Amino acid sequence: MNKAELIDATSASAKLSKADAARALDAFIEAVSKSLKKGDKVALVGFGTFSVSKRAARTGRNPQTGKAIQIKAKKVAKFKAGAELAKTVNK
Repeated sequence: MNKAELIDATSASAKLSKADAARALDAFIEAVSKSLKKGDKVALVGFGTFSVSKRAARTGRNPQTGKAIQIKAKKVAKFKAGAELAKTVNK
């Protein structure tokens, strides 16, 4: 499912116009992004938790040349599914 399909499904389920559903989805994405940027977690009980994790610097290899390269440390977004979502997926 892509963003447009999610907007269509949300619009139909919540009986909203597609424009309202799109604004709601964009607001949700913006709120989660801002929270993660600050280093906070976003927990939706039953659905899952969005969080930020630090990835350490490491040495990698260029696949074309085989030469060693240094990969910088960075932060990555993570999602852990909640119990209800995991149960629904495994039905």
